Amino acid sequence: MKYKVGSLFAGMGGIDIAFEKAGAKVIWANEIDKYACVTYRLNFPKCRLIEGDVQTINPTELDDVDIITAGFPCQSFSSVGLGAGFDDPRGNLFFEIARIVKEKKPRVIFLENVANLEKHDEGKTFSIIHATLCDLGYYYIKYNVMNAKEYGNLPQQRNRIYIVAFKNIEDMNDFEFPVPVKLKKTAFDFFEKTKMPDKYYLDNHWKAKQIFETVQKDYIYRFTDWGISKGPIGICPTLLAAMGSRFERIPFFKDDYSIRLLTPRECARLQGFPEDYKFPDKYEKQVYKQIGNSVAVPVVERIAKNIINALKKNDQS
Repeated sequence: MKYKVGSLFAGMGGIDIAFEKAGAKVIWANEIDKYACVTYRLNFPKCRLIEGDVQTINPTELDDVDIITAGFPCQSFSSVGLGAGFDDPRGNLFFEIARIVKEKKPRVIFLENVANLEKHDEGKTFSIIHATLCDLGYYYIKYNVMNAKEYGNLPQQRNRIYIVAFKNIEDMNDFEFPVPVKLKKTAFDFFEKTKMPDKYYLDNHWKAKQIFETVQKDYIYRFTDWGISKGPIGICPTLLAAMGSRFERIPFFKDDYSIRLLTPRECARLQGFPEDYKFPDKYEKQVYKQIGNSVAVPVVERIAKNIINALKKNDQS
């Protein structure tokens, strides 16, 4: 038996592919971004995708599921954003998750967000989320802040908080977050070794002089509001949704030919997406945005496996 999953704020399907790789089945999903929906349909053609605003969903029309997942909008909680939290309409979308959970009553809720969620507004935001889950009957909650480079064997600096809420204490008692794993690769193992199309090279960038004076082998860089920054040796800086709107937010590095941007496929690899994951032939900027908005797939897969193992253990007892 495969446990059934309903996916809210599905994006391009990072959480969904992780749960399916762990042995579950995503039977419905919701996403508002029309470009992300194009990518999602390419990869989940049999899943019922509800395209549109989550606020318009009638939960009574959704099939029952064992697990509801949600990588809900994080910009309002991010340390690099305005940090408006529930004062931002995107922050209030958490309560749409609660509305749907109240009706569907899944056995488990899985939430993903930026690491700053735990400390936002001196912890008040997280306290509201925790209290809301308890009010819905999900008293048994575990959460952890996990970095992709420490838990997913992905050489990307990506800290995220993962929250797992259970209806049953037995399920929670049999669930543990995965332990760290040793990083075995550098980001350069994920990059193409051949020459890429000219559009990815920065020779004609308006800050080419500064770029070429700064960039060294073995490091990956990107522009921030304060100038050029680099990640630790062999580690890619956090992939951001802003890659789709601001050219300079795409990480870049020195290859055997010049200095160039990461391609969308290379970014997808650094998020742990498989090579056969499909992207639309057009909308490249949107693909960058979707990847930056997505998750470190191997990290979520490891958590999902532990969730499913906990459910199976109690179903067999």
